Amino acid sequence: MEILDESQDWQQPMLEIAKGDGDFLPLGDRHWAFFAEHRPMLLVTFEDAAALRNSDDKLPEHFQLAKSRGWSLLTILADGETWWRDPSVYDYFDRLSDDGFLEDFDSVIFYGAGAAGYAAAAFSIAAPGAELVLIAPRATMDPAIVGWDDRHRSARRLDFSDRYGFAPDMTESAPKVWVIHDPQNPPDAMHAALFTRPWSTPLLARRTGEGTEDTLQEMQVLHRILEAAMERKFSAEVFSWLWRGRRSNASYLRATLAAARVSGHPRREAMICRSVTARLDAPRFARRLAELNGEV
Repeated sequence: MEILDESQDWQQPMLEIAKGDGDFLPLGDRHWAFFAEHRPMLLVTFEDAAALRNSDDKLPEHFQLAKSRGWSLLTILADGETWWRDPSVYDYFDRLSDDGFLEDFDSVIFYGAGAAGYAAAAFSIAAPGAELVLIAPRATMDPAIVGWDDRHRSARRLDFSDRYGFAPDMTESAPKVWVIHDPQNPPDAMHAALFTRPWSTPLLARRTGEGTEDTLQEMQVLHRILEAAMERKFSAEVFSWLWRGRRSNASYLRATLAAARVSGHPRREAMICRSVTARLDAPRFARRLAELNGEV
């Protein structure tokens, strides 16, 4: 086990864990691999090192979930918007594959959202049989393919044409790829369409816009999705049942009301407001219902 960079304060919590059962090592200048071992199930995630440095515990976002469930956790950290496009990261996954490391686990889940969803899909080929949970994943940022996506302009300078490049193609060894996205958010829907493979299943989270992952976290269902996937019990039906929780989620309800208002359907607005106020303490919806009824 190799322990490095002990002078970096933000790395200390991970280094302490790595001294037990795990690893923490740099991958080139801008990436690190953190591994906490609790066999026999493995969650693989990709995270922004800046977000971790700004967190209270200085640990990967899903560390506590993995620890509480007895899962192993492998997190690849990136310093900046690298999209994990680095030969050092490629070499690391090559070594894991060559050593059969990822084959030692009974169940492996690759998870990521947005750019991290791209990385989760791209590197999943190193773990045949792993299941993927992707939230609004990017398929690539090669401008020749997705020139219509202007959300990540700095990524256009990166090379997406070499190894581990086009994410949808890298999912061919996965039995299940779950692509959760908002079909009403055009860029996300267009990326999701590039993941159309027989083993991929789109799961629609309407009116979540750019905040699909945040909404699922607010609803407290993201961990339940990962748990079900790890147990090989996740399905479109399970997602549909969990997604019913949106009826009590403030972000989703506000987006639904805004959509009705923009489309000029006051009757629909009133119906939404009555439904929400009958179930929840929602002053904003009560005020809007009063306005629609001419009471204010």
